[in-house]
Amino acid sequence: MNLMDNRSSVMDAAVVSGPETLRVERHPLPEPEPHQVRIRLQGCGVCASNLTPWSGPEWMHFPTEPGGLGHEGWGVVDRIGAGVDDLKVGDRVAALSYHAYATHDVADAELVVRLPPELDGRPFPGEPLGCAMNIFERSEIEAGQTVAVVGVGFLGALLTQLAARRGARVIAISRRPFSLAVARRMGAAETVEMDDHWRIIERVKELTDGRFCDRVIEAVGKQWPLDLAGELVSERGRLIIAGYHQDGPRQVNMQLWNWRGLDVVNAHERDPKIYIRGIARAAAAVVSGELDPSTLYTHTYPLRDLDKALNDTRDRPEGFLKALVTYP
Repeated sequence: MNLMDNRSSVMDAAVVSGPETLRVERHPLPEPEPHQVRIRLQGCGVCASNLTPWSGPEWMHFPTEPGGLGHEGWGVVDRIGAGVDDLKVGDRVAALSYHAYATHDVADAELVVRLPPELDGRPFPGEPLGCAMNIFERSEIEAGQTVAVVGVGFLGALLTQLAARRGARVIAISRRPFSLAVARRMGAAETVEMDDHWRIIERVKELTDGRFCDRVIEAVGKQWPLDLAGELVSERGRLIIAGYHQDGPRQVNMQLWNWRGLDVVNAHERDPKIYIRGIARAAAAVVSGELDPSTLYTHTYPLRDLDKALNDTRDRPEGFLKALVTYP
């Protein structure tokens, strides 16, 4: 397919037509409504939260809307709706938009962040970067604390780096040797393979002289890592739930949580304004050097290979951490 033969009137968009099945279709360009902008997207991150709808659960409706599921887009404003005064055509931006598996998407102007010129030419999947900044803020991590990160995917790696650069001693716990190597590169002082529940607890107990950890961030979104994370928090410590738990109810060890007097923070934000604040903070953090995600974007795909990007996000081949879909 020759993508974007007529850039002035059409766009290309991925449509998920059934479980683990998609096609790329050509559609008329969307027009921004008042207080919206249209963005000519340069790319979109692939989020692990896509994997459940991609698998085709009973509640999922197919086909998706063009570009649907994509929500980590960045690009250049190419059309302005009425009533938009603080953005202009040509601004490079990240946005909270929800049809970003396409070459164009529209977004409410208040949900768009103008990117500083220092980030020109660099990918910027704003939503997960902003999510990491918001989780880090709610974690209240300080220099000198011991912090365990359970699960080193893209989010866990970002939080490892943020905590280490804040001056915390980070213990990274993850399943794959590759992820543990990433954690060390991000500044983890210690790494522990995520294999046996009790062995991990004993190892962290040993590393902390029996105190366990001031902060523990669970960044997987599954029952066992949540169970494990609770066991690693010190008395009066803080358990931060950063994993996206989307596949059903969870049980917790309330006896343990009570006994240790844990603070438990569900750090996922849903208020779009807080998300946007996080994206803006992430952009500033990348410019200042507080955050450097550049080595974490391990795989890049064209739009026509979005199905492979989603499958690799699920299967995690050797060397995989974060997929980006990029557009010409």
